[in-house]
Amino acid sequence: MVLLAAAVCTKAGKAIVSRQFVEMTRTRIEGLLAAFPKLMNTGKQHTFVETESVRYVYQPMEKLYMVLITTKNSNILEDLETLRLFSRVIPEYCRALEENEISEHCFDLIFAFDEIVALGYRENVNLAQIRTFTEMDSHEEKVFRAVRETQEREAKAEMRRKAKELQQARRDAERQGKKAPGFGGFGSSTVSGGSTAAMITETIIETDKPKVAPAPARPSGPSKALKLGAKGKEVDNFVDKLKSEGETIMSSSTGKRTSEATKVHAPPINMESVHMKIEEKITLSCGRDGGLQNMELHGMIMLRISDDKFGRIRLHVENEDKKGVQLQTHPNVDKKLFTAESLIGLKNPEKSFPVSSDVGVLKWRLQTTEESFIPLTINCWPSESGNGCDVNIEYELQEDNLELNDVVITIPLPSGVGAPVIGEIDGEYRHDSRRNTLEWCLPVIDAKNKSGSLEFSIAGQPNDFFPVQVSFISKKNYCNIQVTKVTQVDGNSPVRFSTETTFLVDKYEIL
Repeated sequence: MVLLAAAVCTKAGKAIVSRQFVEMTRTRIEGLLAAFPKLMNTGKQHTFVETESVRYVYQPMEKLYMVLITTKNSNILEDLETLRLFSRVIPEYCRALEENEISEHCFDLIFAFDEIVALGYRENVNLAQIRTFTEMDSHEEKVFRAVRETQEREAKAEMRRKAKELQQARRDAERQGKKAPGFGGFGSSTVSGGSTAAMITETIIETDKPKVAPAPARPSGPSKALKLGAKGKEVDNFVDKLKSEGETIMSSSTGKRTSEATKVHAPPINMESVHMKIEEKITLSCGRDGGLQNMELHGMIMLRISDDKFGRIRLHVENEDKKGVQLQTHPNVDKKLFTAESLIGLKNPEKSFPVSSDVGVLKWRLQTTEESFIPLTINCWPSESGNGCDVNIEYELQEDNLELNDVVITIPLPSGVGAPVIGEIDGEYRHDSRRNTLEWCLPVIDAKNKSGSLEFSIAGQPNDFFPVQVSFISKKNYCNIQVTKVTQVDGNSPVRFSTETTFLVDKYEIL
């Protein structure tokens, strides 16, 4: 089979788009197409005509014709099969089979024609492969763009951090009655002025002084820990982008993402020979018009003993929960002892806990639809306006004893409408154009900062901004269950221990 040309023409023989696969002059192809309508016999069932030199294989498409010009010795069956593939390609790029639409997408059609025929011979491709080849999707290009966007965001975050650092240093100097030090602009990485530098250094040192593992005090000045946290979130964002492009790097669930953030932000913990990890995960679904659809919380105390001389111990548990959690001990734990005295110990006091392995000794579960139990309420109000939607979002901390860190409220956005116009905002925001989301970032939400709001405008409908997803981590658990004391079975002597507490999100959304 030798295919000379493929063309889309009008019923009068006017060429709209034509692709020649062998060397032909424009005059010759226009002459062949102009002669084509005169050769057709009306009332015939077949869709090909022949001359002394070429064969026309054609298919009507409303007011147009899809025409293949081949040599006379080509295989007519292969010609018809190729013609069907050409006819299926055109609707992939043109919404209507009209002359203007064909002309507008002429280059897309030529590229697709080249994937079907090469040097006059049919390629072994189908419609799906043609679509893939013409898209020219490059994974390396996506990765490069993601890395570049991440670097740009990090540079902007560093610039904002420097600006806040300089402003804070000026305020501190003015508060102490000293002359505000001079600064060399954002290009210089150091702060001139010995008193201010010393003051910032003292703040950081005082923060790092406690060697035990509770949540560190937040300094009033800039802190290097905030810088590390910001980089951690950028890394998580980049990994999510790779995941959306098909890489099997990590699960896309919010809980996994939060746990990764926990690893980045967790301060170094001095683990004693007896170490306990208290972890809670929350799954919550709320309606956009109010009402808690479901809230489920799972907690566990994991015990790790690194010295076998402390294998025979008992844990004193203080349970101040008033929400009605259901407690369950490990099968090897003495349940009667726990019920009567809130002590966790083995049924056989002569045995020891396993050494150098994490053992779950107590777990609890809370499931409710009571709205007063929601730790952080999110209220999203999209209202239609002349240019699209005005969206107002506000949060409020219901549990004053909690301190939520690295809170990210993710709002979906309509695709293809550009970036939102931000009005008022508490905290910072990040627009992810690849995932069509707006991320509202709040470093800390606690009793002193228990409410805030965000306003923005963008084209779209109210339903486009749901579901809203929330992620956070906390060093205080939701249910007031703590281990207050550890004693040995023999002699009741106290044992030094360390505790690590984490409260994080598995799934938190407003539908």
